[in-house]
Amino acid sequence: MASDQELAAKAQCLADALQGRDCRLAAAESCTGGWIGKCLTDLAGCSAWFEGGVVCYSNAAKQALLGVSDDALAQYGAVSEAVAVELVRGAVGRFGADVGVAVTGIAGPSGGTAEKPVGLVWFGWYAPDGTVTTQRVVFEGDREAVRRGTVAAALDGLLESFQ
Repeated sequence: MASDQELAAKAQCLADALQGRDCRLAAAESCTGGWIGKCLTDLAGCSAWFEGGVVCYSNAAKQALLGVSDDALAQYGAVSEAVAVELVRGAVGRFGADVGVAVTGIAGPSGGTAEKPVGLVWFGWYAPDGTVTTQRVVFEGDREAVRRGTVAAALDGLLESFQ
């Protein structure tokens, strides 16, 4: 599990990459409660490259704030690849950013099913060239471990979008 120091180091590497490419970042967080944004805004000067983020747990908030469609929610559910894609596109569009990340998952300890277990997280990353990459991960552990793992993986995926 990533330590606070490791998360801070990842955030600093991301800040350096964003500044080096003159890119701005937006985030949509549905299972991390703003933790990605916290890691980013812990860095002084973050307003030079972090546009902002939206913490949206309810489907209504996902729809109203980031334009997630009724169809995606009805057909696939909030924790799905389709919704992760719509979340990240919505965040980038809403904030006018060049790069984005979205996470939607089931941090637990309840809420899981056989098809979508506790620990399941879908990621969406919007790269500087406009491509969207997704990933499905099932994290082990308690709520803290799932959320911490999600934050670390979200930052890692953002860094990879620059390679």
